[in-house]
Amino acid sequence: MSQTVSESYETLAEHLAGAESSRAGVAPLTQLEPALTVQDAYQVQLVTIDRKLQRGSRITGKKIGLTSKAMQLLLGVDQPDYGHLLDDMEAENGGRISFQRVLQPKVEAEIAFILKQDLQGPGVTSADVLRATAYVVPALEIVDSRVANWQIQLQDTIADNASSGLYVLGGKQLAVHEFDMAQMGMVLYKNGEIVNTGVGAAALGHPATCVAWLANKLSEFGIALKAGEVILSGALSAAVEAQPGDQFKARFAHLGEVTVQFTE
Repeated sequence: MSQTVSESYETLAEHLAGAESSRAGVAPLTQLEPALTVQDAYQVQLVTIDRKLQRGSRITGKKIGLTSKAMQLLLGVDQPDYGHLLDDMEAENGGRISFQRVLQPKVEAEIAFILKQDLQGPGVTSADVLRATAYVVPALEIVDSRVANWQIQLQDTIADNASSGLYVLGGKQLAVHEFDMAQMGMVLYKNGEIVNTGVGAAALGHPATCVAWLANKLSEFGIALKAGEVILSGALSAAVEAQPGDQFKARFAHLGEVTVQFTE
């Protein structure tokens, strides 16, 4: 990198911030800095999050991306990635999302874990995750990208907070022992028509496996998952593009429904 490393992280974070303020996608970071590594990308993400915290945002949890083998193959990777959830990213179940809040949104259905205990890696197992979970709820994640036309490589999505946008939590809460999460089916509807189906096992075999991966990955940065945090465990099927007027509903066996609609 031509600048010092820390200056380059700041410059790349500012590049992405420009897309948010102008509501126009920007060139991929990997085009600006071809030598950008995955570790560099996580540092850019942390710069962005630190900036938002300084402006008053609060971390409410984490999200896990690239949990399906299909998405990993698409980006040529063999592990998931993660991003931060902030308090201003949550949208109301059954509510409306203005298109002024998003750039090029897509919708995914997933299971959200609400923690009752901290999880600090390394060495966290799926069993540890289940013991540390207060309950799970159905969720919709609205993924988004500050990179124009979703022309992303792995480093681009990581730097861009794992292509996070917004998230919606359903109202029904279940303890993890009350159902078989791996076998739980999900149906995603767009404007009343089925567009995707999925099952809990689509997320690395079990959603708790994804959360364990996250806790262990975060330990590399000295970060723990905290009691009370929301953890979006990964999409159970492919993301579906959203336009103004579109309504989405995910229906989960045992867990009920979660819905949202996009407006102009």
